[in-house]
Amino acid sequence: MTRVSDQTVPVEESAAKTPGGRTWKDPTEANSSFTIEGRLKSVQNAVRGIGMMLKSQHNAWLHAFASFCILITGALMRLTDGEWCWIVLAIMAVWTAEALNTALEFLADAASPEFHPLVKKAKDVAAGGVLISAIGSVWIGLLVLGPHLLDWLSRLL
Repeated sequence: MTRVSDQTVPVEESAAKTPGGRTWKDPTEANSSFTIEGRLKSVQNAVRGIGMMLKSQHNAWLHAFASFCILITGALMRLTDGEWCWIVLAIMAVWTAEALNTALEFLADAASPEFHPLVKKAKDVAAGGVLISAIGSVWIGLLVLGPHLLDWLSRLL
């Protein structure tokens, strides 16, 4: 039994209908067969999620600008394949952390629209995860691009 609004209902019913009346598939049931249409729908949903993140999160725009600058700098410095792997990994880590942070913020706001100290703590920890990822990415950028930039500066002077 589970509680939905002010009534107790069997779990099977609560998994099928939300308080808003929207129907959800029971996550414990086996998945339906693999279809290309289903995979395309998943990709479409993921792209929509990235768009939502870009529209709602100012820091995502900073990440986009930094990613663009690093990719251009890497191309100008003619990075090796190995160096590109580190740069791509660093960029991917920051974007992944930002996406997970955004998802957590959306869920926390849905669960507790009013201020709650534990929700604030959860959001702060998630934001801290993004900061850790960003700091690590800056270090990777310095380690990979630093020698190239120093070489470029020495040739200029």
